Amino acid sequence: MGFKCGIVGLPNVGKSTLFNALTRTAAAQAANYPFCTIEPNTGEVAVPDARLTKIAEIAGSKEIVPTRISFVDIAGLVRGASKGEGLGNQFLANIREVDAIVHVLRCFEDDDITHVEGRVDPVADAATVDTELMLADLESLERRIVQMRKRATGKDKEAMAVLPVMERALALLQEGKPVRLMVPELDEEGRRILRSLNLLTSKPVLYVCNVAEEDAASGNEHTAAVEKMAAEQGAKTVVISAAIEAEVAQLPDEEAREYLEAMGLEEPGLNRLIHAGYALLDLITFFTAGPKEARAWTVKRGAKAPQAAGEIHTDFERGFIRAQTIAYDDYVRLGGETAAREAGKARDEGKDYVVQDGDVMLFKFNV
Repeated sequence: MGFKCGIVGLPNVGKSTLFNALTRTAAAQAANYPFCTIEPNTGEVAVPDARLTKIAEIAGSKEIVPTRISFVDIAGLVRGASKGEGLGNQFLANIREVDAIVHVLRCFEDDDITHVEGRVDPVADAATVDTELMLADLESLERRIVQMRKRATGKDKEAMAVLPVMERALALLQEGKPVRLMVPELDEEGRRILRSLNLLTSKPVLYVCNVAEEDAASGNEHTAAVEKMAAEQGAKTVVISAAIEAEVAQLPDEEAREYLEAMGLEEPGLNRLIHAGYALLDLITFFTAGPKEARAWTVKRGAKAPQAAGEIHTDFERGFIRAQTIAYDDYVRLGGETAAREAGKARDEGKDYVVQDGDVMLFKFNV
């Protein structure tokens, strides 16, 4: 299971440049005018994970298959989008389809690149986008909650369960706050209900500070302001220079490493972005390995063994019997499956086993 991140922000903040760099394509036209991205471009990239390479080496795998992540480059939003200004309606429809929001903020000065509101203020830019999303959610909830209240008055069980979540979300929006602030306080059923409402501001957000090349390693006053704002929201930030990422994307691996070192960076921005995205969505990786291939798979933290098996094939989940499980550290330290089994580190886990990050798994099933 990969996950889909929507790259959003005001026009001309570097969304398409970042998308192009991430997907190593020129599929999205990066031009210096608003709405150069009209249809959402979608690209899939491999998730870098050094553990997978090590597992493949030990298992003698002929092929390495990483898990993947999808990025969607969505048209730039402008003030009034919730009322259909600019490409507002299309923007809102596109963003409903993603699992998380990667909110790109302009944190660089450049007189040659216009800003849609004539100034560089990433915190104000974030507020503009958040306000439009909150207004769209407010309109949606106010319209739906009337009918839900009527059903709850009539003792409709579903409505009685959903209404408290809707009213709590509505109260937050009326206070000018995004719905995602209530997520940590909900139990699993409450979160399920909230997901079913498909509110824009309930989606987790990662703020990406797009900086000039010279600020990529240490950030600047703009990124500091964004980090302060994000901390107040319980959100995360990543500092990336889209210009550097675009350059790195065109270089062979060795040259790319040398270029990053010269810029004072340990790894590409893509790696940091994906790691932050995993943390944002509470995802973990498990592995399968054999002579044919070593492969990485992604599940939500808390997923049980049958669910993990289902990521490989639905028949595996339906006919799940057990899962031979080896912790990554044991797999590497002992030198593979056979040695781990002989050392008693290959465990047979049942249907209630909660998958741990880095598990190397072999599923037994019967269909």
